[in-house]
Amino acid sequence: MSHARFPQPSRRGILAAGGALGLTALLAACGDEKKDGAGKESAGDSGPWSFKDDRGTTAKSKGTPQNIVAFTGVAAALFDYGIEVKGVFGPTKTKDGKADVQAGDMDVSKLTILGNEWGKFNIEKYASLAPDLLVSTMFDTAGTLWSVPEDSKDKILKLAPSVGISVYDRQMTQPLQRLLALAESLGADVKAEKVVKAKKRFEAAAERLRKVAKANKDIKVLVGSASQDIFYVSGTNLSADLEYFKSLGVNFVEPSEAAKKASGGWFENLSWENVNKHAADVIMMDNRTATIQPADIEKPTWAKLPAVKAGQVIPRVTEPIYSYDKCAPILEDLADAIEKAKKVS
Repeated sequence: MSHARFPQPSRRGILAAGGALGLTALLAACGDEKKDGAGKESAGDSGPWSFKDDRGTTAKSKGTPQNIVAFTGVAAALFDYGIEVKGVFGPTKTKDGKADVQAGDMDVSKLTILGNEWGKFNIEKYASLAPDLLVSTMFDTAGTLWSVPEDSKDKILKLAPSVGISVYDRQMTQPLQRLLALAESLGADVKAEKVVKAKKRFEAAAERLRKVAKANKDIKVLVGSASQDIFYVSGTNLSADLEYFKSLGVNFVEPSEAAKKASGGWFENLSWENVNKHAADVIMMDNRTATIQPADIEKPTWAKLPAVKAGQVIPRVTEPIYSYDKCAPILEDLADAIEKAKKVS
């Protein structure tokens, strides 16, 4: 888990809410819920819609939501299932106007962006979209919607029903299933050939990673994230991707619990002088735009690491787009890296 998940309060900004108009309360009868949390499906206003999220809260509306606003990565996952959103919040465009890694296959030039970085959210613009559903992930047990500003969440959540999908302390397969269930409730054809093929590819990739990890038990994988002053070493607990990879047998470098304590259990802080504390054969580096990428790290201690010298550094998709189409390549790339790695630690 990288430090960029928990920006300092000063980065959240203060959001102006003046003039934001409340929407008419959504009063709808809740249909019988399925085990996966999805309620009755409907098209447009043809019938009531509901979905029980990972907070245990049931979002309801008179018809299937059409004006959906979502955290960028969630919107990208829904897009892979054929569900398009009206607006997004979170990293969407890079400085040169191209799609951020979290935007997936969406055409970012056509999206209404309510905030282009973590914690930025324009309430007036959100209200102008007449939203009927807000969706984000959650990285804690308190039900905190990711990138929805804490200081203005009450005003935001009054405007439309919301759905939270947990990616905290569980394996990757769970949020994958939950996003698929949500997409289905919103009208996605989950039996479409594209979806079926993507799921089979993911399952095949998982089995391959399991076999590769078993055959290369001695290859140690370190998960890192870089800032100007600190190198962060992630532990596998709490992160959905790393917990899943570990369950498949990947041999990860694990910081001690004492070392992770300062970050709430996510990672260990190292100075660049001590970046060689943990021996590793493969290094997975946080690929988000808020972090320094390997090619831009100029610290001499970094260049001396055996895995770096051997060219055994790969990206870590720290905030995966939870669709089978986007998660399958993550498993494939990790399997490739482990299989090709030389023992250098």
